[in-house]
Amino acid sequence: MSKAMRQMPEQSGRVSVARGEARCDLASDEACGPPLEHPQTGSAKQTAGTGGLLEAALTRQNLQTAWKRVKANKGAAGVDGLNIEQTAQVLRTSWPDIRQALLAGRYRPSPVRKVMIPKPDGSQRELGIPTVTDRLIQQALLQVLQPLIDPTFSDHSHGFRPGRRAHDAVKAARAYVQSGKRVVVDVDLAKFFDRVNHDILIDRLCKRIDDVGVIRLIRAYLNAGIMDGGVVVDRDLGTPQGGPLSPLLANVLLDEVDKALQARGYSFARYADDCNVYVGSIKAGERVMGYLRKLYTGLKLQINEAKSAVASVFGRKFLGYALWVAKGKEVKCKVADKPLQNFKARIRQLTRRSGGRSMAQVVEKLRPYVLGWKAYFGMAQTPRVWRELDEWLRHRLRAIQLKHWKRPQAIYRGLKALGAKENVSRQVAANSRRWWRNSDRLLKTVLTIAYFDGLGVPRLS
Repeated sequence: MSKAMRQMPEQSGRVSVARGEARCDLASDEACGPPLEHPQTGSAKQTAGTGGLLEAALTRQNLQTAWKRVKANKGAAGVDGLNIEQTAQVLRTSWPDIRQALLAGRYRPSPVRKVMIPKPDGSQRELGIPTVTDRLIQQALLQVLQPLIDPTFSDHSHGFRPGRRAHDAVKAARAYVQSGKRVVVDVDLAKFFDRVNHDILIDRLCKRIDDVGVIRLIRAYLNAGIMDGGVVVDRDLGTPQGGPLSPLLANVLLDEVDKALQARGYSFARYADDCNVYVGSIKAGERVMGYLRKLYTGLKLQINEAKSAVASVFGRKFLGYALWVAKGKEVKCKVADKPLQNFKARIRQLTRRSGGRSMAQVVEKLRPYVLGWKAYFGMAQTPRVWRELDEWLRHRLRAIQLKHWKRPQAIYRGLKALGAKENVSRQVAANSRRWWRNSDRLLKTVLTIAYFDGLGVPRLS
């Protein structure tokens, strides 16, 4: 692929240095796991006005950076069945023709491949996986468009933006509640990415950029269709999650609502299609909810009434976090009940006592999940909860070790090899079949916290 990039002519007068492929974020389903943060996308710029953006996106330097990001993100093949390495081979010969078709407005993106991702509640989320070639082109466009469009967004928007993350939205929410605004207008949009109106989106995009080639190409991506069961289904609504451009386009559309709320002086935080407005009373919240319904109806979007409400902030969650009041009336964060339950369910799967896996294999699977979960929920101000989760996790691992030893003689020898006292080794071995209960008493003096630290088991506390 690098050879193909060297063959791409550099456009004179165009400077493009950018990083980062936008990733699909599942922030509205934070219980599935930590939402993925949007990486820095760099500062690819054109030299004059907003024309010539497509040429700027197709410069060799910008494409090389885009390819590095696509390759780093890995990802599955699209409808053409080509993975990253296979696509690199194809592009070595086909890129000049693709580039010419892009500049001439003749390029037609491939349909996206439909993939259904299970959610913790048993439902499924639809993703659209573009081909690697289309991901490269979208990433190159993103690196040029993001530095131009992102500065125009509201400061209350935190999702899919360089230098911003979900933690910023949670901190803003906590500050509003600490100031005395204890009622939240919690709004979730029903199937937002599937219901984006193409005409409205393109109209809002045309107000921000003036490049016919880019607008035409984005329209082609919106209309590319989705392959389901070998059949291509046309789409006149939606911007499927899975492509680098989708998050930016979503923010372009929803920024209109942000600006309307900002103009009225409301305190709010938005991350993707999750928007929370903080007010001082239920009556004020109901007025805001009515206003939001009007705004979203104007964009032909629908509020998910089942997930939306006007209520006390202490009974709601936002991006996986809930709020509580500590001593001194200080508002603090904690992990909401649903993501906490999903964390435990996932740990139970990873630490089941059947499956014939060694302790090293269990820890290898466990470690990235725990570290990722800890990185996202590290803002939670609940030390006792963290300690209890740590103890529970180590309890499960001790039970696994007992099951591995299985027989009393093996348990006795294993404990003695770890330096256990004679009476401890004999008592634990005598209760060999009581895996769970036996792993929470004397065994803790042998398989200690330091022991699991040595195995590489992460601590939450």
